[in-house]
Parts: sequence; structure tokens; C-alpha cells
Amino acid sequence: MADPKGFLNHDREVAKTRPVEERVKDWNEVYQPGSLLPIISKQASRCMDCGIPFCHNGCPLGNLIPEWNDYAYREDWSAASERLHATNNFPEFTGRLCPAPCESACVLGINQPAVTIKNVEVSIIDQAWDNGDVTPQPPERLSGKTVAVIGSGPAGLAAAQQLTRAGHTVAVYERADRIGGLLRYGIPEFKMEKRHINRRIEQMRAEGTKFRTEVEIGRDIDAAKLRKRYDAVVIAAGATTSRDLPVPGRDLKGIHFAMEYLPLANKVQEGDLTVAPITAEGKHVVVIGGGDTGADCVGTAHRQGAASVTQLEIMPKPGEERNPGQPWPTFPMLYKVTSAHEEGGERVYSVSTTHFEGDEDGNVKALHLIEVEFKDGKLEQKPGTERVIPAELVTLAMGFTGTDQENGLVSQFGLELDARGNVARDADFATNVPGVYVAGDAGRGQSLIVWAIAEGRSAARGVDRFLTGASALPAPIKPTDRALTV
Repeated sequence: MADPKGFLNHDREVAKTRPVEERVKDWNEVYQPGSLLPIISKQASRCMDCGIPFCHNGCPLGNLIPEWNDYAYREDWSAASERLHATNNFPEFTGRLCPAPCESACVLGINQPAVTIKNVEVSIIDQAWDNGDVTPQPPERLSGKTVAVIGSGPAGLAAAQQLTRAGHTVAVYERADRIGGLLRYGIPEFKMEKRHINRRIEQMRAEGTKFRTEVEIGRDIDAAKLRKRYDAVVIAAGATTSRDLPVPGRDLKGIHFAMEYLPLANKVQEGDLTVAPITAEGKHVVVIGGGDTGADCVGTAHRQGAASVTQLEIMPKPGEERNPGQPWPTFPMLYKVTSAHEEGGERVYSVSTTHFEGDEDGNVKALHLIEVEFKDGKLEQKPGTERVIPAELVTLAMGFTGTDQENGLVSQFGLELDARGNVARDADFATNVPGVYVAGDAGRGQSLIVWAIAEGRSAARGVDRFLTGASALPAPIKPTDRALTV
């Protein structure tokens, strides 16, 4: 193990962020470069190497956290990287974007601040890249089998890399103009700079994975024809249908889904646009939805120079500590202050939008809301609490309801859906269509990046077994597995 007294000798210390007044003027990642390395050995030493490491259960990938904590403590970065990659294809993604259910399940977290697992993880992988420890791993021989992967988000990329390394010839189809899915266009640059995606793509190209951008299966290529062209297909198209808000005034100009707003800001950073067609500059911005996507909208609005930013959430404000109903090691609902919230704006809880108000030109100018409360398990409005707030740009960040069914992918394949509208699959992640598999949000529903990678790895095993009769690829989860929550 690491230092047997590490958790007694050292307090929890996390990565330092750049000053707010500095970082809102650019789109670089919010953390101070180089701030982790001087502290990470001590932080890794706080890992107790428990007899039963519950962090393994908190993480759907089954990351070998005590092992790479020990190597990080000893500053053996090569060994730490090997252990990290044993279970996770893209730790630089999860180390920056995952909400760390592993930390919620950390045994130390029972009565002390948990180990900074995310910070250790991202330190290991950044050192691995700097030291040249991340190299292409092409297969020793080819199987002669071909696989199409639809979607290049974390699930699709994980499945593609696993199957390529198993010797199959894999082509990834992406409807956008660049590879990465929501990692590319849904995650703002200040949360993860896209250079991290680019170098992984280059690694995968060197391993043999092929990429086809600006090709939408269902519209540009008939799904049934694609199935005939390849020996197997993995659908990793995500759950991209945004949840709408059907209230009066929804059709006013200036009201957009988060996934209409965020990609344009990213395209500016890619150099495709000089100015985003939808911008918060000088406007009163309202973000509806209190989750991570809403926070991304908040941070983006700050950088675009919004006059004000207000984030609305229909649920009550969570507490800052675990409540008895969410005991360790479950993933608790806690009040979270992201880097975007540190930068300003107002957060309003327990409110519901009743309608939007527009000006004479059809632009939204105000939002009418009312306070709500739970009574007997039902959400009820509180009379007399109505109020109006200015709103010249509104982003809807209320989650997603399922995979896209308008482009023809589902109907052309003839896929069956489950009760939630996700693509149905069996224990091997296989759909009702022979040779067609599904991974990620398209089959699970809206979830976390760490679950997407776990799904991609698990679906790859099912495909490999279908193609060859057996598989040595790991499958960290089953389709029915769910997060450790109450």
C-alpha cells in the first residue's frame, strides 16, 4: 500500500483553479497548470488500500484505484499508467469530466474527506502522455471481420478501440464534422480542451481504426444496407433527443436547447466560426436545468459576456452533507459548486416556468416562474409566489429523453425499444437484430461518461464473441447494472 499513515498525516487537497477574473476571459481549462503534481504524491498516500475497496464498486469500470494510487505515491508513473489503462481507455476524459462516484464510495469518506481519486487519475494520465507512455497498440493479427460503430462519443470510441485491438477492422461513423460526439461539441473547452480528444484519435488511427465524419446513418446511408456491408454493427449514437418545455411562449426567438447553444461556442474555439450565431453577449441569460449541462451553459454565458445569468432548478436545493437517506457508499445528491458557478450568476431552486413573454418582434424578453414544493410525493405550485425575471436568451438543459428516432436509424434497422424509449438489448448488449449491438446512452439512457466507456468495453466483448465464438475482452458491467444510489 502507500503510506500507512497517509490519511492521518495529510488533509484532502484538490487542484487549484485559476482566478475567476482571468479564466472568464479565455476558454482554456480552469485549473492552474502544474498545480497538481507537487501535491499528488501526498494525496495518493491517503488511500488506505482497504480490505474491501468500495471505490471499485462505485466505479462501473472497476478501476484498480488502490493499485495506481500506490504507484502515484511512489511516482512510478509508467506502472500507474499501465494499471489505469487496464480498465479505462480514456482516463484523461473521466479524470476531467466524471463526477467521481468512486470518491463517494471511498472508505475513507465514511468519516473523513475522501481521497482525491479524480485528481490522482488525471495526474497519472497527463504524466503518461508527457513521458511517452501512451503509444498505439495495434493488433498482432487481423481477424478478417469488419465492424461499424455508429457514434464517436465515449461509448463508441471505447468499443471501437477494444474491437480494433482484438484484430477486427473497425470503422466509426459520426454525423458531425469532427470525431468526439458530445465530448467534442457538448463539453465546453474550459472543462476539457479538445487536444485531449485529438491525440486519442491519432492513437486510434495508428492502431487501425477508421473514421468517417459527416455521415449520418439513417439519412446518408441506409441502416439496413450498412448491416449488410459489415459483419457486425455497434450503435453508440447516444440519447440526443433533448427534453422540451411545452409552455406558452416556447416558440419565441431566443429559446434554445442546450445542445443547440453549446456546440456553436465550441465551433468558435475550433476556428470554424468567428462569433457564435447564438451568443449571450450583453443579454440576460436564463438556464433551465440544474445539472452539469446547465452548468456548462452558465460557464459559456459568462465567457460570452452575459449581462446576467440565472439558473433555474425545479427540485429543492440539495444539502451540503450526506443525509441519512443517502448513506455511504451510495452516490449522494449534494449541493455542488462547479467552476462555472464560482464565476457568478444566481441559482434558484424549487421553481417552475409557467410561460415566456416576448417583445413585439417575437423575441423572448422575460420568463414567468412560480415556486413549487413536494406534497404527498407530488409537485405542486405555491400560489402567490409568481414572479418575472428578464430573459433575452434561454437555454433548456433538462436532460435527454432517448436516442434520435427521426433520422431513420431505429426504423431502418428494425430495432425494438424498451419501455423508456431506449434501444432494447440482451445480456451481451445485442439488439433484436442479429449482429447489431448497442452501447452507451442509446441503450442505457442518459448517463455518465464513465458508464459510457464501461458500456463500450462491455459491448465490444459481446461483438467479439459473436464474431469469433469466444472473447478475452473484459466486460465490466451488464446492461442491467445501475449506479450505486438510493
